[in-house]
Order: sequence, then structure tokens, then C-alpha cells
Amino acid sequence: MRATTIRQQISTPARVGGWLRAFWPPLLTFLLVIGLWEAAVRGLSIPLYLLPAPSQIVATFMERPGYLLRIGLATLSNALAGCAIGCTLGALVAALCVRWPIAADGIVPLAVAASAVPIIALAPLMGIWLGSISPASKIGVVAVMTFFPTLVSVYRGLISPRADALLLMRSYAAPPRDVFTRLRAPAALPFFFSALRVCTTLSMIGAVVAEFFGGPQNALGVYIKTQAGILRTREAWSAILVACLLGLAFYLLVLVAERIAMPWRKEQ
Repeated sequence: MRATTIRQQISTPARVGGWLRAFWPPLLTFLLVIGLWEAAVRGLSIPLYLLPAPSQIVATFMERPGYLLRIGLATLSNALAGCAIGCTLGALVAALCVRWPIAADGIVPLAVAASAVPIIALAPLMGIWLGSISPASKIGVVAVMTFFPTLVSVYRGLISPRADALLLMRSYAAPPRDVFTRLRAPAALPFFFSALRVCTTLSMIGAVVAEFFGGPQNALGVYIKTQAGILRTREAWSAILVACLLGLAFYLLVLVAERIAMPWRKEQ
């Protein structure tokens, strides 16, 4: 009992120190970039329509935070839906590629090539196929953007178990379902969450860019394009700030889910 208490007392400061070491460098870099940005805008007298200072962007956001967050959540809902569809389909197709290796020989190289397709070329086509105003076109763009990275990453995870581990399972006459659920799937979990972390940023970017080519007025992409078109850059940057905050919240949500799904990696 006493030994456990001592270990907890020792591990708590170590854990806090680990968090500080992990977050201090990016926080310091962020503050340095913001400080240089503010100093450059004010010191060089950069016109407001070209680049506003961070303090001006925050002040503009505070003038109407409710409206900006509301249109941001509308865009985030499309990003979440598209990410869920794309990542789920990507994981399922990866599992099929492991079950039938001949399919992987054709699908995986195609997925790598398709990942290079720029979103700026995909978004207008989705608008034509699914409707430029409909949320379906935005969800479709995000689903395509997240499908291929998830497929490639999860497939790599599913084939990552060592050959001797597979031979051991087969020596025990384990059925393919048990090999998949007890060996391949746990090995693929880190790869899946790694892809999911990447897809959080891709999904928000895809949803916003897709809205540049049409969408309802209560959407971040439409708001950014409209405000930038009339040189109201402070308003446009305040919407970009909302997109960054929501994307960061989405990323942190994935980190929490990763800790819950893989508690054995917490100490690592």
C-alpha cells in the first residue's frame, strides 16, 4: 500500500514534467511567431487589407464570436461526416485487401496515386455531381480526401505483424477471423489513429475549400471567400481563426479516443 503511494507520488511529477516538455516547445514557437507577426505588421506599416495584426484578428473575432462559431460548427459537421465516411470505408477496404492480396496489388498503388489529386480540382466536380449548395458535395470531398490516406495506413498496419507471429497463430490452427481480430487488428490500431490524426486536418481543410465553390451563407468557406473578395481581411482571418480552433479541437478529440482505445501506449 505504502509502496504504491510512493510510486504514485513519484510518477505524478514525472508525468507533469513530461507534459511540460511535450507542450513547451510548440507553445513557445507559437508565441514567437505571433509576436514576430504583430511586430512586422506594426513596424513595417503593412496595410490592413494585405495582412492584419493578430491583435486585430482577435478583436474582430470578439465582435461576433457567436455567429462565427455557429457557421464554424456548420462546416465542422460536414468535416466530421466526411471524415467518418472516408476513414470507415478506407479501413474496410484495407481489411479486404488483406483478405484478398490480389486486390491490394491493384488498389493500394491506385490509392497512393489518387492521394496526389489536388482538392482544388476535386471540389468543383463534386459540386457538379452532388450539388454546389448541398452539404453532400462537401461531405463527398472530405470523404475522398480521407479515404486514401486511411486505406494506405491501415493496410500497412494490418500486414505489419511479424511472420513468426502469423506462423504461431497458424500452428495453433487459429481461424482467419481470430488471426485478424487478435493479431492484425491490434497491430493496425496505431496506424489507424495515425491516419486519423492526419485526416482531422485534411477534413477541415477539405470542407472549407469545398465551400469556396458554393454553399450556404452560414459556412466558413463562403464567409472567408466573401469577406476576402471585398478586402475585409480582418473578418476573413477571424473566420480562419475559427477553422483553426475547431480543427485543433477535432485533433484533441482523436487523441483522447486514441488514449481510450490503446491504454497500453499511455506510458509510451
